[in-house]
Amino acid sequence: MPNLQSNTAGIISPNPFWLASAPPANSGDQIKRAFDHGWGGAVWKTLGQPIQNVSSRFGGLHYKGTKAIGFNNIELITDRPLEVNFREITEVKKSHPEHAIIVSLMVETKEEWKDIIKRSIDAGADGLELNFGCPHGMCERGMGSAVGQEPAVNEEITSWAMEYSTVPVLVKLTPNVGDIVPHGRAAQAGGASGVSLINTIKSIIGVDIDRMVLNPRVGELSSNGGYCGAAVKPIALHMCAALARDPQFNIPISGIGGVASWRDAVEFILLGASSVQVCTEVMLRGYRVVEDMIEGLENYMDEHGFENLEQMTGKAIPSFSEWGNLNLNYETIARIDADKCIGCYDCVVACQDGAHQCLFPAEEGKKRVPVIDESECVGCNLCEIVCPVPGCITMEEVDNGFAPATWNDHVNDGKPLRPKKGAH
Repeated sequence: MPNLQSNTAGIISPNPFWLASAPPANSGDQIKRAFDHGWGGAVWKTLGQPIQNVSSRFGGLHYKGTKAIGFNNIELITDRPLEVNFREITEVKKSHPEHAIIVSLMVETKEEWKDIIKRSIDAGADGLELNFGCPHGMCERGMGSAVGQEPAVNEEITSWAMEYSTVPVLVKLTPNVGDIVPHGRAAQAGGASGVSLINTIKSIIGVDIDRMVLNPRVGELSSNGGYCGAAVKPIALHMCAALARDPQFNIPISGIGGVASWRDAVEFILLGASSVQVCTEVMLRGYRVVEDMIEGLENYMDEHGFENLEQMTGKAIPSFSEWGNLNLNYETIARIDADKCIGCYDCVVACQDGAHQCLFPAEEGKKRVPVIDESECVGCNLCEIVCPVPGCITMEEVDNGFAPATWNDHVNDGKPLRPKKGAH
C-alpha cells in the first residue's frame, strides 16, 4: 500500500487532499465532519476583520445539461467573529490532531498581521495561508488580488508574516496576472515556505437576460466575482507547472483549481504540487468525494510503482517545453475502429467544418463508417475529441521518414521539415 502522507513546506497531512479556504471550511463542525470523511487537511475560510456578505452570492455555468462546470462567487471572507473562529480551530485541532489545519488570513496593516498571526498560531494552526488572491470586494480595499498583482507588495507583506510566524506560511497567488512566475518568485523572495495556486479568476458568470442584470443578482445590481470549478483546471495546471519548472523557483506548491477527481489530483501532483485543495466539487457533491479521491490515488500509485508522493511529484515537468522545441516531423493520423463506430458522423461534421476536411461519409451501400483521407489528415485530434464512443478513434504515430526537427533547429541549422498537409 503506498504512503499518501503529504509534506507541503513542513505542513504534514495524512493525505494530500485539503479543503480549500471557502464555504466548506467555514466552521469547526464542518471541518470535523470533513476530517471524519478522510480529508487530510483544511484551509480555514479566510480570517480578517469580519464583514457583511451579500445575498445572493453564487452563480453556476451550466453547459448542455451539465450543471455548474464553472462556478462563480461574490462572497468575501469570514462573516463570523474572530473569537468564535479561533475557539473552533482549537477544538478541531484537539479532536483531530493528525490532520492539518492551515488558517487563511487577510488584513491590512503590519500590526494587524502580527496580531492575527499570533492568535492563529496560539489557536493551533499548523500553517498559515496569506490570501493574496481574492478578486472582488477585498481588492477594492487594498487587499486580496491588489496585493497578489504587485510583486513588491507581495514580497513585503510576506516578509512581515515570516517575521511573526513560527509555523509554515503559504502565499496564495492570484491568477489575474499576465505571468505567474514573477509573483511566485516574489513570495519566495519574501521568505514564504511555499505557495498555493490558483485563487479564483475575475469573471462575470452570466446575465439574467429578462431582468438585464448580472448574476448572481443582489437586488438590481451585481458585481464581478471569482470563477472556479472544473472549467478552470487547465489554467491552474499551466500556472502550477510554470512555477514548478522555473529554475529560480524552489519552494513547495499546493495546487488548486478544478480538482474534482483523483485524476485531477494526479495531474497537479505530476506538475509539481505536493498537496491539492478542493472547493467547488465539495460544494456540489459533499465531503464524501474525498473517499473516491483517496482510493483512486492509491490505485494509481500502485499501478505505476510509486511508494510515496515525493516519487511522483513533478514527474511530468520535463515534458513541459516551449513550442519551438517540439518535433515538427512527428506525425500522427486518425484511425477508426469500425467495430466500435456507431455511424453518428460527429467526426465528419467536425472535420469538414472545423478542421482539415479529411473525413468523409462512407460510400452509399457500405457500412456507415467514415472514410479517412490519410494524405490530408494532420493528426489534429478533433475527431477523437468529438467522438462519443471511447476508444473508437485513436491517433496513431506514423513513420514519415523524416528525422526529428524543431522550429528552433530549422531556423538555426536549416534542418528539413516534412511537407505540409492540407494544401488542397
